[in-house]
Amino acid sequence: MSNMTRYLLDTNYFIQAHRSYYPLDVVESFWVRTKELAKNGHIISIDKVKKEIYDKASHEDELKIWCGDNLENEFFNSTDIALPQYIQIVQWVNSMRHQYHDSAIEEFLQADLADPWLVAYAMKENLVIVTYEKSAPDSKKRVKIPEVCNRFGVRFIDTIGMMRELNSKF
Repeated sequence: MSNMTRYLLDTNYFIQAHRSYYPLDVVESFWVRTKELAKNGHIISIDKVKKEIYDKASHEDELKIWCGDNLENEFFNSTDIALPQYIQIVQWVNSMRHQYHDSAIEEFLQADLADPWLVAYAMKENLVIVTYEKSAPDSKKRVKIPEVCNRFGVRFIDTIGMMRELNSKF
């Protein structure tokens, strides 16, 4: 188990899949596969991602219901253990004021935003982040996950890339 690559899912893995690529009511096999990968420990996520999914969800939201029904409580890991890594990320982002607008830095460092915590947790636990975000090194308006990953040596991949690496078909 220790040398198995493990993947850490960003909020957009769920939300973009459900809203555009793989709606729950149409592409059931994607969600069955997600549940299997979670069960066998290939994929996990963090508490902050759960909060984003649940906060963005309406009361009867299908995605929220699916997560509650199909993912164990342990799937969404506590980020408390990654505080030292989070602090490193905060310090680095704050040192990048020559590149990013202040508003971009403030947005990235909002208390409950999952992004910096995802990278911190991936650093701590040696995980690969799964996100739809694309690298944009010249962006001034947004600090993107890939740039933080590149700075801290964290690998990132998109959903299809992960499925290929896991030899997953659905």
